[in-house]
Amino acid sequence: MKSVKKLTAVFLAALTIGAVSIPALAADGSFGSAAVTEDETYTLPEMLTYAIEDEYLALAEYETITDAYGTQNPFTNIIKAEKTHISELEPLFEEYGVVLPENTAEKYTAVPGSLLDAYKASVEAEISNISMYEAFLKQDLPDDVRAVFTALKNASENHLAAFEKNADRLESGTAAGNQGRYFRGASR
Repeated sequence: MKSVKKLTAVFLAALTIGAVSIPALAADGSFGSAAVTEDETYTLPEMLTYAIEDEYLALAEYETITDAYGTQNPFTNIIKAEKTHISELEPLFEEYGVVLPENTAEKYTAVPGSLLDAYKASVEAEISNISMYEAFLKQDLPDDVRAVFTALKNASENHLAAFEKNADRLESGTAAGNQGRYFRGASR
């Protein structure tokens, strides 16, 4: 019996140590919003590339979370939104003769240690996404690019609010009575 308890403790410790938040993996400084700083000036090809990389990353992150913790809102709704964001950016690449980058976002994702960690990581990802678009919107942009970047920033503000609300519910325990609503299919 002692060896089972010891093995369980070692397993749980390994899980805790191995739990990596999503933004930590993506924050290598070369992909999506992690590559953008507020005071830099970017070319249109750079802005489009970082923007679509960040949308690819958000989609991959939220799909990874639903694969691990089951289908629940707001992740399922925001996955649909991220696909729309990508489709809004793609025509701009063609319009301005910019090569559409390969979607390699999956290599920057990992399963957070808990659903609460997933919400917290998603909050950080949306904050980073909003900051990226704010930096881009300070620059001289074609009207169509400005319109898309503005719409995507506004959508990220909505996503941020949804993730913050759900993180607060989990932290305060108010989601416990609504497990069917917040944890559909989740294995905890």
